[in-house]
Amino acid sequence: MYVAALRRAAKESVSGLPRAFWWLWTSTLVNRLGAFVATYTALYLTLERGHSASYAGLVAALHGLGGVVSSLGAGVMADRLGRRPTLLIAQTSTAASVALLGFMEHPVAIAAVAGLVGMTSNASRPAVQAMMADIVRPEDRVRAFSLNYWAINLGFAISSAGAGLVAEYSYLAGFLGEAALTLVCAVVVFVKLPESRPERITTAGKAEPGTSLGSVLRDGRYMGVVGLSFLLALIFMQSSVALPVAMGMDGWSPSDYGLVIALNGVLIVALQIPVTRLIEHRDPRRLLVVSALLAGYGFGLTAFAGSLGVYALTVVVWTLAEIVNSPTQMGLVVRLSPVHGRGRYQGVHTLSWSAAALIAPLMAGYVIDHWGAAWLWASCAVIGTVAALGYWLLMRGLPDGPGATGERAPSAVPVRPAAPAPAGHAPTDSAPPTALVPPTEHVAARPSGGAGGGAGTEPGTGAGGHTGTSSGTDAGEGEDTGRDTSGMTAAAVGETGA
Repeated sequence: MYVAALRRAAKESVSGLPRAFWWLWTSTLVNRLGAFVATYTALYLTLERGHSASYAGLVAALHGLGGVVSSLGAGVMADRLGRRPTLLIAQTSTAASVALLGFMEHPVAIAAVAGLVGMTSNASRPAVQAMMADIVRPEDRVRAFSLNYWAINLGFAISSAGAGLVAEYSYLAGFLGEAALTLVCAVVVFVKLPESRPERITTAGKAEPGTSLGSVLRDGRYMGVVGLSFLLALIFMQSSVALPVAMGMDGWSPSDYGLVIALNGVLIVALQIPVTRLIEHRDPRRLLVVSALLAGYGFGLTAFAGSLGVYALTVVVWTLAEIVNSPTQMGLVVRLSPVHGRGRYQGVHTLSWSAAALIAPLMAGYVIDHWGAAWLWASCAVIGTVAALGYWLLMRGLPDGPGATGERAPSAVPVRPAAPAPAGHAPTDSAPPTALVPPTEHVAARPSGGAGGGAGTEPGTGAGGHTGTSSGTDAGEGEDTGRDTSGMTAAAVGETGA
């Protein structure tokens, strides 16, 4: 009976999602199977090249700086060029830059190419997140985001253990392996994923207003979420920045670190889906507060680690924080993003992780070199407490359940083989999703500086300027009138290193 219940739960978890989602899921899995650079760069620089923790932190910070530079531009590209070409450009560029990094020897060259890798690898995130929001119905989004996060960590669990063994013999093989798998992802995206960018419709001959970067930055509640995401990202980044350095300084080998960090992926693979089924309809405010505390104090416990068993225990604690926080945070971002501004909103949200990737290594390297790792882990506990308080204060005015969401339509942008709907008519969702909507825009004349304008010239008006008007937090739910006329909003995948 238990086996039958598990089989039924698994079937319910994967049923009803469009085929395009599974190709996107597959590309995510393949990409994470080759996640060598983000996991082992710190060990490569300190153990293989003999550099200091501060230099390793500087290189990781430049990797993060590259992500900061590309996040906003990639979000605009996803909205203007489309999700598919943005993914293809980003992933092929990532493959080339990762392979190049493996051959660099001079410290300046390593640092420069690491920044390029950060720029190219982060450029795909807004497009992936926006595409997932495009093709999945609102009621299925928490499940879809959890499945995608599950794929990230399934690949991470496998690659961490395997890459640890590879690192014992050849770091170059790890760099080239990641480049090859990233190139495979680019091919999958190009061959199997049609464009998903929603159609822009007109009402009474007037085009829908566009979303500018300025309107995103003026969205007070959304930027508050971005700020809290940054704090949590500072904590989670320590798993690939400070943790390997601290373990190496304590005499543990790359294989030891690989086994410990692989536990993170194994737990997420085992628990993400069942835990998501338990928390999907619970109060997101409490979930975000609890996850922030677990993250902070989970890393804080690392100060007391003296054996692999204790290190593993700390990983268990902060992994539970990831499992709870990921789909809940994704749902909150979904609620606050307008349909035609998904790329830009996701770009700004990705910026929080990119900025953390810039600052976390600098913070970790400086603190470890000057005061020791114990002070860094104590700082993580403090940051987690501040983030928990921030979530509680930010979300006090939001309603508890989906009944007050204000979502105007119950489904995603329809996925069908039919021709685009005539101008002035929003697409319907009467047919089950089988293929993506063609990316044509029903706009007779695009106003100057509107949605098609560049990032630096767009007006500060449009659907994104909605400070303080959001009405809920549950994943998959919509937002105020004018937010998402097709029932769609954006999604975030705030992965550690993803």
